[in-house]
Amino acid sequence: MNGTAPTSTALIAARNIVKSYGTGANRFEALKGVSFDIREGESVAIVGKSGSGKSTLMHVLALLDSPDGGELLLAGQDTARLRGRALNRTRNRTFGFVFQQFFLTANQTVLENVVLPLRIAGVARGERRRRGMAALEQLQLADKARNKATALSGGQKQRAVIARALVNDPRIIFADEPTGNLDSATGAVVEDILFALNREHGITLIVVTHDDDLAARCDRRIHIRDGRITTDDGARPTEGAVA
Repeated sequence: MNGTAPTSTALIAARNIVKSYGTGANRFEALKGVSFDIREGESVAIVGKSGSGKSTLMHVLALLDSPDGGELLLAGQDTARLRGRALNRTRNRTFGFVFQQFFLTANQTVLENVVLPLRIAGVARGERRRRGMAALEQLQLADKARNKATALSGGQKQRAVIARALVNDPRIIFADEPTGNLDSATGAVVEDILFALNREHGITLIVVTHDDDLAARCDRRIHIRDGRITTDDGARPTEGAVA
């Protein structure tokens, strides 16, 4: 068995996920039958070297890419049935994203950047502002709301990205090397914010990283190598399994 067998109680259940790119001699198998559960409220690190498949796995879990085979369940729903608007709506309402690259629009204000998911969701302007300011307040950035994104420091930019990830009240935050562009002190602050959101608000946190210290802060560490799970530290026993 490659990883922990999924159970019916999982928020995310991956079952024998496979993914490849290219054709013929150029075909590359990025994921080779990956299976595991992630439960609501867990913090999970997906760990591996460059080219191991960890970023591909995150993109599949976050519905940014679709697997070639296997089954991915989100809160018991088969995600293969999601198409078009339903897929976009699920992704927008369920997930928040924090990437190593900030992906902030330079010529827009911090508030305009933060409320982007709400604008995509069709939320009215007044409600967008209210919720955006609440997220910035939570990240201690309310005083920067009218500033252009380019005026922020690296740590402030990442906090703005976290505010954007929170604005839709997500169940899951995906963080891909969230401290990779930050110095160690600023990175530690960003880590503390993410884990506080996990502990205090019950947001499931999935971190993709090659940083062993960051991974060690998570409840679990899923190690991936050459498209396969090699170890799953801290995984709970499968329901009904004999000890």
